[in-house]
Amino acid sequence: MSTSTPHTIIIAEAGVNHNGSLETAIEMVRRAAAAGVDYVKFQTFRAESLVSATAPQAKYQKDNCGGDGTQLTMLKKLELRHDDFITLALECRKCGVGFMSTPFDMQSIDFLARLDMDYWKIPSGEITNLPYLRHIASRGGKVILSTGMSTMDEVGAAVEAIEKSGISRTDIYLLHCTTQYPTPFDSVNLRAMDALRSFGCAGVGYSDHTAGITVPVAAVARSAEIIEKHFTLDRNMPGPDHKASLNPEELAAMVAAIRDTELALGSAEKAVTEAERPNIAVARKSIVASRHISRGEIFTEENLSAKRPGTGISPMMWDSVVGTTADRDYAPDEQIRLK
Repeated sequence: MSTSTPHTIIIAEAGVNHNGSLETAIEMVRRAAAAGVDYVKFQTFRAESLVSATAPQAKYQKDNCGGDGTQLTMLKKLELRHDDFITLALECRKCGVGFMSTPFDMQSIDFLARLDMDYWKIPSGEITNLPYLRHIASRGGKVILSTGMSTMDEVGAAVEAIEKSGISRTDIYLLHCTTQYPTPFDSVNLRAMDALRSFGCAGVGYSDHTAGITVPVAAVARSAEIIEKHFTLDRNMPGPDHKASLNPEELAAMVAAIRDTELALGSAEKAVTEAERPNIAVARKSIVASRHISRGEIFTEENLSAKRPGTGISPMMWDSVVGTTADRDYAPDEQIRLK
């Protein structure tokens, strides 16, 4: 049996849960690293390049931010400076985790290209933005593409656009996602990961917006290779994404549960494990005398039984024993021995 253990890439999505504070963002890196994640991811944007002045907030944004302002007004409060991301990348390195940030505009792509990230992360909202997809692809590297709100045709078109612009699909990872905060459990549809595998990309994962840790752990059990999950220092903080995020203790619990699940997955081979081998004799049975049997007596269904321990003749040999002759006397419960 293979003893190799898969390693799911776990991305702690800090996003904009720093509320525009570099100090909060640094603390998020430290707490996420302590939880055992592989990457901490932020969002890089200039609000004016991301949304028009009149773009309305989504319902969940209004509910969580407590107002009816525009997206522009909300996002201006959540910006970090470019120098802040340089500081965060250094902090990630110091804490032993990878740094990532999702760009939301062309200028942010150009800036983040200088930070030597392992992956480009493309959010669900940009999957139909052809100039954006081409610009990221022109920078080379590996891509993680979220597919929330998308049809299979739209996912295929995005993959094709990225591939034609310079990044092979063998360097593209697809994340199934439902873009709702929080996502109802009956809207998750984890089996969609199976459909995404048909594109022949590098791998498939899951970007989670449900409450709690059940669904991302279940996604790993269904062979997700990447898990992305929002986290916050405090769900009671104001802001659009805090309520659909894990706190640091919950993030650590999710990481631990995923690592346990990876160990439990094992291989596709059904075989006796070393852990259970000592229990074979204890749990299985042997053919024994159900009463006193005299030498020369015929073994029958009536004078034989199957009882623990399994150190004698297996009951699977029952038909080979019934009808043969006892070569000696047997006491009740004594294991039958054949010549």
